Amino acid sequence: MTHRTGNLLTDRPELYEARFPDPLRLAGRWAEHLLRRYGAGPQVLDLGCGTGRDAARLQAAGRRVTAADLSGTMLAHARAHHPGPAYVQADLSRFDLGRDAFDAVVCLDSSLLYCHTNEQLDGFLSSVSRTLVPGGLLVAEMRNGAYFLGRDEPPAAPSHSRFTWHGTTYRSAAVLRVDRAAQLLRRTRVWTADDGSAPVEEQSAWRLLLPQELRHFLTVHGFDVLALYDGPGPRTEPAWRPGDEPGRHAADGDRLHLVARSSPKTSAGTPLGEWA
Repeated sequence: MTHRTGNLLTDRPELYEARFPDPLRLAGRWAEHLLRRYGAGPQVLDLGCGTGRDAARLQAAGRRVTAADLSGTMLAHARAHHPGPAYVQADLSRFDLGRDAFDAVVCLDSSLLYCHTNEQLDGFLSSVSRTLVPGGLLVAEMRNGAYFLGRDEPPAAPSHSRFTWHGTTYRSAAVLRVDRAAQLLRRTRVWTADDGSAPVEEQSAWRLLLPQELRHFLTVHGFDVLALYDGPGPRTEPAWRPGDEPGRHAADGDRLHLVARSSPKTSAGTPLGEWA
Protein backbone atom coordinates (compact mmCIF):
# COMPACT_ATOMS: atom_id res chain seq x y z
CA MET A 1 0.00 0.00 0.00
CA THR A 2 1.18 3.50 -0.83
CA HIS A 3 1.35 5.93 2.12
CA ARG A 4 1.16 9.71 1.83
CA THR A 5 0.65 12.68 4.12
CA GLY A 6 -2.10 15.06 3.16
CA ASN A 7 -4.94 14.42 0.77
CA LEU A 8 -4.96 12.44 -2.47
CA LEU A 9 -7.45 14.91 -3.93
CA THR A 10 -5.05 17.84 -3.60
CA ASP A 11 -2.74 16.01 -6.01
CA ARG A 12 -5.64 15.40 -8.41
CA PRO A 13 -7.68 18.63 -8.54
CA GLU A 14 -9.97 17.20 -11.20
CA LEU A 15 -10.86 14.42 -8.77
CA TYR A 16 -11.47 16.98 -6.02
CA GLU A 17 -14.03 18.79 -8.16
CA ALA A 18 -15.66 15.49 -9.14
CA ARG A 19 -15.86 14.37 -5.49
CA PHE A 20 -17.10 17.76 -4.23
CA PRO A 21 -19.13 19.31 -7.05
CA ASP A 22 -20.36 22.85 -6.45
CA PRO A 23 -22.26 23.79 -9.62
CA LEU A 24 -24.05 26.67 -7.88
CA ARG A 25 -20.76 28.06 -6.45
CA LEU A 26 -22.52 28.29 -3.11
CA ALA A 27 -19.38 28.95 -1.03
CA GLY A 28 -18.27 31.82 -3.25
CA ARG A 29 -21.77 33.33 -3.29
CA TRP A 30 -21.98 33.07 0.51
CA ALA A 31 -18.65 34.86 0.88
CA GLU A 32 -19.70 37.57 -1.59
CA HIS A 33 -22.95 38.07 0.34
CA LEU A 34 -21.00 38.74 3.54
CA LEU A 35 -18.50 41.01 1.80
CA ARG A 36 -21.38 43.11 0.52
CA ARG A 37 -23.29 43.01 3.80
CA TYR A 38 -20.31 44.35 5.74
CA GLY A 39 -19.18 46.82 3.10
CA ALA A 40 -15.85 45.35 1.96
CA GLY A 41 -13.91 47.03 -0.83
CA PRO A 42 -13.04 45.34 -4.14
CA GLN A 43 -9.54 43.97 -3.43
CA VAL A 44 -9.92 40.43 -2.04
CA LEU A 45 -7.40 37.76 -1.05
CA ASP A 46 -8.69 34.16 -1.10
CA LEU A 47 -6.43 32.07 1.16
CA GLY A 48 -6.38 28.30 0.64
CA CYS A 49 -8.10 28.76 -2.72
CA GLY A 50 -7.77 25.12 -3.82
CA THR A 51 -9.07 24.60 -7.35
CA GLY A 52 -10.00 28.29 -7.69
CA ARG A 53 -13.77 27.88 -8.03
CA ASP A 54 -14.64 30.30 -5.21
CA ALA A 55 -11.99 32.83 -6.23
CA ALA A 56 -13.36 32.86 -9.78
CA ARG A 57 -16.90 33.35 -8.44
CA LEU A 58 -15.77 36.37 -6.41
CA GLN A 59 -13.96 37.73 -9.46
CA ALA A 60 -17.14 37.32 -11.53
CA ALA A 61 -19.03 39.30 -8.88
CA GLY A 62 -16.80 42.30 -9.61
CA ARG A 63 -13.99 41.79 -7.08
CA ARG A 64 -10.31 42.01 -7.93
CA VAL A 65 -9.13 38.71 -6.50
CA THR A 66 -5.72 37.35 -5.61
CA ALA A 67 -5.95 33.65 -4.74
CA ALA A 68 -3.26 31.84 -2.77
CA ASP A 69 -2.60 28.18 -2.06
CA LEU A 70 0.38 26.09 -0.98
CA SER A 71 -0.24 23.41 -3.61
CA GLY A 72 1.35 24.16 -6.96
CA THR A 73 -0.81 21.43 -8.52
CA MET A 74 -3.99 23.10 -7.33
CA LEU A 75 -2.80 26.48 -8.60
CA ALA A 76 -1.97 25.08 -12.05
CA HIS A 77 -5.48 23.62 -12.25
CA ALA A 78 -7.02 26.91 -11.08
CA ARG A 79 -5.17 28.97 -13.69
CA ALA A 80 -6.25 26.58 -16.46
CA HIS A 81 -9.87 25.99 -15.43
CA HIS A 82 -10.91 29.06 -13.41
CA PRO A 83 -9.10 32.05 -14.96
CA GLY A 84 -9.53 35.62 -13.82
CA PRO A 85 -7.98 35.86 -10.36
CA ALA A 86 -4.24 36.32 -9.90
CA TYR A 87 -2.98 33.00 -8.49
CA VAL A 88 0.06 32.91 -6.19
CA GLN A 89 1.74 30.25 -4.08
CA ALA A 90 1.84 31.00 -0.36
CA ASP A 91 1.81 29.32 3.05
CA LEU A 92 -1.20 30.73 4.90
CA SER A 93 0.56 30.38 8.27
CA ARG A 94 3.19 32.94 7.17
CA PHE A 95 2.90 35.04 4.04
CA ASP A 96 3.71 38.54 2.88
CA LEU A 97 1.61 39.77 -0.04
CA GLY A 98 2.00 43.44 0.75
CA ARG A 99 1.00 45.77 3.58
CA ASP A 100 -2.52 47.21 3.41
CA ALA A 101 -2.95 45.47 0.05
CA PHE A 102 -6.44 44.01 0.43
CA ASP A 103 -9.87 45.14 1.56
CA ALA A 104 -10.88 41.63 2.60
CA VAL A 105 -9.44 38.17 3.19
CA VAL A 106 -11.57 35.08 2.60
CA CYS A 107 -10.61 31.66 4.00
CA LEU A 108 -13.09 28.86 3.26
CA ASP A 109 -13.52 25.11 3.71
CA SER A 110 -11.55 24.83 6.98
CA SER A 111 -8.34 26.08 5.35
CA LEU A 112 -7.58 28.07 8.51
CA LEU A 113 -7.56 24.81 10.51
CA TYR A 114 -4.42 23.62 8.77
CA CYS A 115 -2.72 25.96 11.24
CA HIS A 116 -2.22 23.18 13.78
CA THR A 117 -0.20 25.06 16.41
CA ASN A 118 -0.68 28.36 18.24
CA GLU A 119 2.44 29.67 16.50
CA GLN A 120 0.98 28.89 13.09
CA LEU A 121 -2.34 30.50 14.01
CA ASP A 122 -0.51 33.59 15.29
CA GLY A 123 1.41 33.66 12.01
CA PHE A 124 -1.80 33.45 10.00
CA LEU A 125 -3.51 36.28 11.89
CA SER A 126 -0.39 38.48 11.88
CA SER A 127 -0.07 38.02 8.12
CA VAL A 128 -3.78 38.73 7.56
CA SER A 129 -3.67 41.82 9.77
CA ARG A 130 -0.63 43.15 7.91
CA THR A 131 -2.12 42.62 4.46
CA LEU A 132 -5.55 44.12 5.26
CA VAL A 133 -6.31 47.81 5.00
CA PRO A 134 -7.45 49.42 8.27
CA GLY A 135 -10.99 48.24 8.86
CA GLY A 136 -10.62 45.36 6.36
CA LEU A 137 -12.69 42.19 6.70
CA LEU A 138 -11.75 38.59 7.45
CA VAL A 139 -14.42 36.07 6.38
CA ALA A 140 -13.81 32.42 7.27
CA GLU A 141 -15.71 29.14 7.32
CA MET A 142 -14.50 26.00 9.09
CA ARG A 143 -15.25 22.97 11.26
CA ASN A 144 -16.48 23.84 14.74
CA GLY A 145 -14.28 22.51 17.57
CA ALA A 146 -17.09 23.05 20.10
CA TYR A 147 -19.22 20.51 18.22
CA PHE A 148 -17.07 17.76 19.72
CA LEU A 149 -17.51 18.91 23.34
CA GLY A 150 -19.43 16.35 25.39
CA ARG A 151 -20.03 14.09 22.42
CA ASP A 152 -19.08 10.47 21.97
CA GLU A 153 -15.85 9.67 20.19
CA PRO A 154 -16.13 9.46 16.39
CA PRO A 155 -17.09 5.93 15.34
CA ALA A 156 -14.24 3.43 15.31
CA ALA A 157 -15.66 1.81 12.18
CA PRO A 158 -14.66 3.51 8.92
CA SER A 159 -17.11 5.67 7.03
CA HIS A 160 -17.34 4.83 3.35
CA SER A 161 -17.92 6.95 0.26
CA ARG A 162 -17.58 6.49 -3.48
CA PHE A 163 -17.77 8.46 -6.70
CA THR A 164 -17.16 7.76 -10.39
CA TRP A 165 -15.13 9.95 -12.71
CA HIS A 166 -14.39 9.18 -16.37
CA GLY A 167 -15.46 5.58 -15.93
CA THR A 168 -13.29 4.87 -12.86
CA THR A 169 -14.93 4.35 -9.47
CA TYR A 170 -13.04 5.65 -6.44
CA ARG A 171 -13.84 4.39 -2.95
CA SER A 172 -12.65 5.69 0.40
CA ALA A 173 -12.75 4.36 3.95
CA ALA A 174 -12.06 7.03 6.57
CA VAL A 175 -11.61 6.91 10.34
CA LEU A 176 -11.63 10.07 12.50
CA ARG A 177 -9.91 10.42 15.87
CA VAL A 178 -9.88 13.35 18.28
CA ASP A 179 -6.36 14.09 19.55
CA ARG A 180 -7.25 16.15 22.63
CA ALA A 181 -3.71 16.97 23.69
CA ALA A 182 -2.96 18.59 20.32
CA GLN A 183 -6.55 19.78 19.74
CA LEU A 184 -6.57 18.08 16.36
CA LEU A 185 -9.14 16.07 14.49
CA ARG A 186 -7.04 13.39 12.81
CA ARG A 187 -8.19 11.38 9.82
CA THR A 188 -6.81 8.18 8.32
CA ARG A 189 -8.29 7.51 4.90
CA VAL A 190 -7.66 4.72 2.42
CA TRP A 191 -8.45 5.25 -1.26
CA THR A 192 -9.00 2.42 -3.72
CA ALA A 193 -9.91 2.60 -7.41
CA ASP A 194 -11.12 -0.04 -9.85
CA ASP A 195 -8.50 0.92 -12.44
CA GLY A 196 -5.89 -1.42 -10.98
CA SER A 197 -3.91 1.26 -9.15
CA ALA A 198 -2.52 0.50 -5.69
CA PRO A 199 -4.50 1.62 -2.61
CA VAL A 200 -3.39 4.88 -1.05
CA GLU A 201 -3.42 5.51 2.70
CA GLU A 202 -3.21 9.14 3.81
CA GLN A 203 -3.05 11.00 7.11
CA SER A 204 -4.46 14.50 7.59
CA ALA A 205 -5.57 16.70 10.50
CA TRP A 206 -7.45 19.90 11.37
CA ARG A 207 -7.10 22.14 14.41
CA LEU A 208 -10.17 22.05 16.68
CA LEU A 209 -10.74 25.67 17.68
CA LEU A 210 -13.33 26.61 20.27
CA PRO A 211 -15.34 29.79 19.61
CA GLN A 212 -14.06 31.71 22.64
CA GLU A 213 -10.51 30.58 21.91
CA LEU A 214 -10.86 31.90 18.37
CA ARG A 215 -12.27 35.19 19.70
CA HIS A 216 -9.24 35.54 21.96
CA PHE A 217 -6.74 34.99 19.14
CA LEU A 218 -8.57 37.52 16.99
CA THR A 219 -8.69 40.13 19.76
CA VAL A 220 -4.98 39.73 20.47
CA HIS A 221 -4.27 40.42 16.81
CA GLY A 222 -6.44 43.54 16.75
CA PHE A 223 -9.65 42.20 15.21
CA ASP A 224 -13.20 43.04 16.21
CA VAL A 225 -15.46 39.98 15.83
CA LEU A 226 -18.64 41.06 14.05
CA ALA A 227 -20.25 37.64 13.68
CA LEU A 228 -19.40 34.13 14.89
CA TYR A 229 -22.12 31.53 14.41
CA ASP A 230 -22.83 27.96 13.38
CA GLY A 231 -25.27 28.50 10.50
CA PRO A 232 -26.51 28.91 7.91
CA GLY A 233 -23.45 28.49 5.74
CA PRO A 234 -22.42 26.86 2.46
CA ARG A 235 -21.76 23.48 4.10
CA THR A 236 -24.48 23.37 6.75
CA GLU A 237 -27.71 21.39 6.63
CA PRO A 238 -29.84 23.10 5.49
CA ALA A 239 -27.38 25.10 3.43
CA TRP A 240 -27.31 28.89 3.18
CA ARG A 241 -29.54 30.35 0.51
CA PRO A 242 -29.26 33.79 -1.11
CA GLY A 243 -30.97 36.28 1.16
CA ASP A 244 -30.22 34.39 4.39
CA GLU A 245 -28.63 36.58 7.04
CA PRO A 246 -25.91 35.49 9.52
CA GLY A 247 -27.34 33.30 12.25
CA ARG A 248 -27.45 33.90 15.98
CA HIS A 249 -24.29 33.56 18.03
CA ALA A 250 -24.56 29.79 18.56
CA ALA A 251 -22.02 27.00 18.25
CA ASP A 252 -24.13 23.83 18.32
CA GLY A 253 -23.57 22.86 14.69
CA ASP A 254 -20.54 21.24 13.12
CA ARG A 255 -19.51 24.37 11.16
CA LEU A 256 -18.36 27.76 12.36
CA HIS A 257 -18.64 31.01 10.38
CA LEU A 258 -16.64 34.12 11.14
CA VAL A 259 -16.69 37.77 10.14
CA ALA A 260 -14.08 40.03 11.80
CA ARG A 261 -12.85 43.54 11.11
CA SER A 262 -9.24 44.63 11.47
CA SER A 263 -8.57 47.51 13.82
CA PRO A 264 -7.58 51.01 12.71
CA LYS A 265 -3.79 51.43 12.44
CA THR A 266 -1.35 54.22 12.95
CA SER A 267 0.60 55.54 9.99
CA ALA A 268 3.30 53.01 10.85
CA GLY A 269 0.80 50.18 10.51
CA THR A 270 0.61 49.28 14.22
CA PRO A 271 -2.82 48.62 15.76
CA LEU A 272 -3.70 51.57 18.00
CA GLY A 273 -4.26 49.34 21.03
CA GLU A 274 -0.66 48.09 20.94
CA TRP A 275 0.75 51.46 22.11
CA ALA A 276 -0.45 50.81 25.66
